[in-house]
Amino acid sequence: MKESHVIPEVSYTVSTVVHSHPTPHKDETLCSWAKIDSLNKQGAVNVDGETLDIAGVVAVARFEGCNAEVSSDTKVRDRVEAESRHSTTTLTKVMSYMVRYPFSRESVNTGFGGSADTRTSDVVRLQQSLLQLTQSGILTASDFSPRLGDYNLSSHAMPVTWVRATMLVRCNHLLRGHSGVRLEIIDTVLKLLRAGLTPIIPLRGSISASGDLMPLSYLVGILEGNPDIKVYWDRPPEAEIVSANKALEIIGISPFILKPKEGLSLINGSAASAAVASLVAHEASQLVLLAQGLTALTCEAMMGNAENYHEFPAKIRPHPGQIEVATNIRRGIIGSRLIETSGTKDCLRQGLIQDRYALRGASQWLGPLVEDLRLAIQQLTTELNSTQDNPVIDSDSGEVYFCSNFQAATVSMAMEKTRGGLQMIGKLLFSYSSELINPDLNKGLPPNLAADDPSLSFTMKGVDINMAAYMSELGFLANSVTSHVQSAEMNNQPINSLALISARYTLQAVEIVSMMSAALLYVTCQAVDLRILHEMFLCDLSSVVHLTFESLHIQPEKSSMIQAKLLHALRGSWKQSVRDDLSVRIKALSTAMAPVFLANAKELNTKDPIAEIGSLQQEISQKAESLFVALRAKSFSGQINAESSLGPAARALYCFVRRDLSVPFHCGIGEHPTCDTEAAADVPARPRKTVGSWISIIYDAVRDGRIRQPLKDNWSSCNGF
Repeated sequence: MKESHVIPEVSYTVSTVVHSHPTPHKDETLCSWAKIDSLNKQGAVNVDGETLDIAGVVAVARFEGCNAEVSSDTKVRDRVEAESRHSTTTLTKVMSYMVRYPFSRESVNTGFGGSADTRTSDVVRLQQSLLQLTQSGILTASDFSPRLGDYNLSSHAMPVTWVRATMLVRCNHLLRGHSGVRLEIIDTVLKLLRAGLTPIIPLRGSISASGDLMPLSYLVGILEGNPDIKVYWDRPPEAEIVSANKALEIIGISPFILKPKEGLSLINGSAASAAVASLVAHEASQLVLLAQGLTALTCEAMMGNAENYHEFPAKIRPHPGQIEVATNIRRGIIGSRLIETSGTKDCLRQGLIQDRYALRGASQWLGPLVEDLRLAIQQLTTELNSTQDNPVIDSDSGEVYFCSNFQAATVSMAMEKTRGGLQMIGKLLFSYSSELINPDLNKGLPPNLAADDPSLSFTMKGVDINMAAYMSELGFLANSVTSHVQSAEMNNQPINSLALISARYTLQAVEIVSMMSAALLYVTCQAVDLRILHEMFLCDLSSVVHLTFESLHIQPEKSSMIQAKLLHALRGSWKQSVRDDLSVRIKALSTAMAPVFLANAKELNTKDPIAEIGSLQQEISQKAESLFVALRAKSFSGQINAESSLGPAARALYCFVRRDLSVPFHCGIGEHPTCDTEAAADVPARPRKTVGSWISIIYDAVRDGRIRQPLKDNWSSCNGF
């Protein structure tokens, strides 16, 4: 193993343009995680129409004990109540506009969209007509019962987390005071949220043009007490499905008769799109940081070069994302005993003098994604605190403005950038995995990262195939959604954002990249353990050779020279025989020694040098085999592992897998779980699982957020809230 080297932070004078760089994505992400934890402990998010962020959306959506309340700031309530009063006085003005001009969808006394040429004086009943046309999504009986899943029918309903986030976001929009919705309606939605009552909303059917009309109409269905709208009640000990009127009864609220424009204001916004996109951005940020940690871990497993992430290349090409990623990875490998540095690199060695593209170009590859994701988060945060409706009311002037603030193109573009970035992460992880598993590329590790004989053990081969499947699906998902816009609603909506569809597909990309991350994390932990095992064997083999030569009567200078050549031959043989079983590799070691001994036979001072050489070959070979078997057994039991050899980023992830998740080093075919075989004698007594089951444990930790802890341990820079 290589000696420990601390990678220096060297300053250079670079002739380039000086840029003022924004707050690093890493720091923003760590602070967002800290805020989520803080909000979860507090148990509530205060909404005021102006300060909601992704952390607040995630906290309410994903943690049952965290709910939402209208801010206690009297200005917030006064603003909404004033706007509600003004909406009544301005209704006459709106109706006079409608008589003169055929405004679409945003009508108060006209039909909607392409049907705006109709008129009615029953403006209250008209709000019910709006819900009649929008509550048109598909749900089946299987969607109206808590279930694990149906093999024939996938769920047609939004997950509860999406709905909770949507309810929160729409209330925040309405609290801005430009839509004319009564404060008691907003309070009721938040009360439903606190009671664990969420409408069952169809998954598909929104084009996010005049907002997410269809999804939000099912939320309004609760407020009206529509008995055909079903509600998921998350209550102990078991969840229950109730009707909308029952849901209102549970919280002690009578059904609302919606006033003119209230129905339209409640559904005429992209709250569902912005909510789901916020959940996506949260997980995408996690995956970006994890990808950087996995780069550090892969670089160590491959005994890669720290020069890949030196500050000088980033300084002379000063993109903020590239600078940040290079800095993160460089700091993540400081102190590693496996990494090659400028001072330890052998420029005269055979083979590649630099790492292949995936490791060498990680900062250039991930850097633009970091910049795009920061922009996407900024766009989404603005969207969370925007007025999304039409028409909108200026309560100060009493004016009514007709606009398209419901159009969610901002969310669409944020998701298109994010989904494309996730595809790039996936490609990087796929490249790492392929390189580690392939003995032609992994610098001396066994094929398929098998710890035992590779003739019978194909440990990671299936993972290699899985990764190709994941990558192919991810590549398909990376296709643009917005390029498939269709004219809708009597051609009244020829441009529509498809924001919710884009967010849904981006969340599928999150799922796949999370699978790839879990698989690679399992692969890299296996790889670094194998690297330590084999490097330790080669290191101890030099001691075996040295001790053997102590019994020979050879001049010290000659002895040192012969030992050096012998060890060079043994290392070369061990690397070249990597595809073979142990018995074959030991024979190859014996064969590799012969030329060195024969060339120096006269130095052995024996009457029969051929016999002496044969004896030496046998002695060293036998000791080498015993040594490797003993070291491998210690690796199987965990007595030898990679922890002390790794830099901080790799160590944090490695310890999380090995300690926190108790996912062990895979010992080979002997621990494959079957009913007719027993574990091999050197495999520790523990539950035997398939490779997929071990990876699934890691995947669960990625999706439920536990993976954030090792990332915070390595890169924490937030002082809390």
